[in-house]
Amino acid sequence: MRGTNIVYRNYYDIGVAIGGGKGLVVPVLRSAERLSFAEIEQAVGDFAGRARENKLTVDELRGGTFTISNGGIYGSLLSTPIVNPPQSGILGMHAIQERPVARDGAVVIRPMMYVALTYDHRIVDGREAVTFLKRVKDTIEAPSRMLIEI
Repeated sequence: MRGTNIVYRNYYDIGVAIGGGKGLVVPVLRSAERLSFAEIEQAVGDFAGRARENKLTVDELRGGTFTISNGGIYGSLLSTPIVNPPQSGILGMHAIQERPVARDGAVVIRPMMYVALTYDHRIVDGREAVTFLKRVKDTIEAPSRMLIEI
């Protein structure tokens, strides 16, 4: 958003919430759609190391179109992430715990994780948001599919 106008961008600057030396910071992966998985992993690792040492620049913390946060590393089971404008949404992942679930008429123990998506309804339609969240769920449950892009 710019004032009351919606600004559409043709790139994805994704914020990644990281615990830093002085608290949570959100450095931004610029043009993330152009990065390979290895490049993303390397960039996040670099951000994490520099966040612990308080060496991130203000420009690295500015902007972003979407954020990914993982409160699960701190033990959070469920929370409601808050959108920080001008971003359009934030995905919050939480701790994985074994839970009883029904499978084929039997109660079995499975790892369960709550995933929360908060988004600006002025920019994102609810149907597309839920479709995205379902895709995230499917990808987390079968990450090999993401690696072979199916």
